[in-house]
Amino acid sequence: MSNQTAWHLIHTKPRQERTAREQLERQGYTTYLPEIRQPSQARTPTAPLFPRYLFIRLTAGLDDWTPIRSTRGVSSLVRVGMNPAIISDQLITAIQQRAEADGLHRPPAKTFNKGDRVRLVSGPFADYEAIFSEQRAENRAIILLNLIGQQNRIEVPTDSIATL
Repeated sequence: MSNQTAWHLIHTKPRQERTAREQLERQGYTTYLPEIRQPSQARTPTAPLFPRYLFIRLTAGLDDWTPIRSTRGVSSLVRVGMNPAIISDQLITAIQQRAEADGLHRPPAKTFNKGDRVRLVSGPFADYEAIFSEQRAENRAIILLNLIGQQNRIEVPTDSIATL
């Protein structure tokens, strides 16, 4: 194998993407962990875009790949057959270009149509079903919720509802 530098894929242990990245970078490896905003999560405002995966840039013939497997947070190096999977530079560039100026990705906007059946996924009415009525501000919506035999108009964050 020639001394070719390429991106590869690390499979991490559950919820240890950042630990793996930190440990690999301390060992001198170049990594890339794309992250996405989680606007409704105050404790953890970001999350990995690809849970349990982390990109690593390695040079065949130069980089020592053996410490990777035993690095804290790493489960394995993703392989195709016997060879480590190669991720194209174009794919990495495309992922990076879709990020905002701060490097974070924005979750896709939820789109609902009037009359869509939705389920509340968080808040005091979690697991209740409702009807989508209208979009308000960027992340607010009016839903029609049937409570005690009456249909009530309630304004909720759009990230607290999901289509059925």
